Amino acid sequence: MRAEAFRSRLVAAGSSSQRISSGLAAGAFGLVVVALGGWWFTVGLGVIVHLALLEFFRMAKFTGIRPATKTTLVACQLLLISTQWGVVGGLPSDLAAAVLPLSGAAICGWLLLQPITGSIADIAASIFGLFYLGFLPSHWLRLRNLSALDLAPGLGQLPGWCAGWLTSGMAITLVACLMIVASDIGSYELGRRFGRLPLSSISPGKTVEGAVGGLFCAMTIGAVAGELLAWPLGFLLGVLLGVLVALFALVGDLIESMMKRDAGLKDSGDALPGHGGILDRIDSYLFTPAVVYYAVTLILPVMS
Repeated sequence: MRAEAFRSRLVAAGSSSQRISSGLAAGAFGLVVVALGGWWFTVGLGVIVHLALLEFFRMAKFTGIRPATKTTLVACQLLLISTQWGVVGGLPSDLAAAVLPLSGAAICGWLLLQPITGSIADIAASIFGLFYLGFLPSHWLRLRNLSALDLAPGLGQLPGWCAGWLTSGMAITLVACLMIVASDIGSYELGRRFGRLPLSSISPGKTVEGAVGGLFCAMTIGAVAGELLAWPLGFLLGVLLGVLVALFALVGDLIESMMKRDAGLKDSGDALPGHGGILDRIDSYLFTPAVVYYAVTLILPVMS
């Protein structure tokens, strides 16, 4: 019995070490591509989206769905490229905006040409893949490319050598990522220590206490960011943004858990030791960039 308990502790320690190592590696990769920005960020995001989309379609196939895998993979990459190209000014904005509906039509056309005509479920899974892992992540590119100083007035108080590389888009992107990380860590640690009330039957491991802890951590990061970036109302606006980020990060997490449950899978894949698949790691990062982007581009200018 003692030997078995010792082996169990060794396995748990090894799993924890793998989780920490792979988590740090993923975080370092994300930090580097966000700092580089531009096409480097686009390529890095494209790789992540491609791998996550493969995992998504793998889950869909476990439920008997036959999505337009290759067409959607190409469409998502075109969507990211056209978004970046349109934002930097090399592609007319109308042409960049046309990629999404044209890609949807191409996906449906591909399913029509198959020997076995596609079903509603096939179309729905393919179009959702385009939205879920194409359109939504493209907002990270929009967010990173923001440059108006009035979106982060606090940056104007920094030394001149910072002005060349620390843009408002980079600062807000990093703040958004930090709020998601804080929400994830807060939910996990506080839920593990104090969790008693189950949050949802979709994900039995999640608790109300964990969700509240993640919300509080994201609000804290938001409050600090609101003051440092000198947003209107300062910490209050940052707190409100932290609430939005925590809620939509939770939605992204639960949506992915719902899909895994439907497919009968524990993890979406095994690309990241200790974390499961790529989609398991980025699920909180899919709905949030659009929320942050529209919050800072629509609400901040009005309040300023």
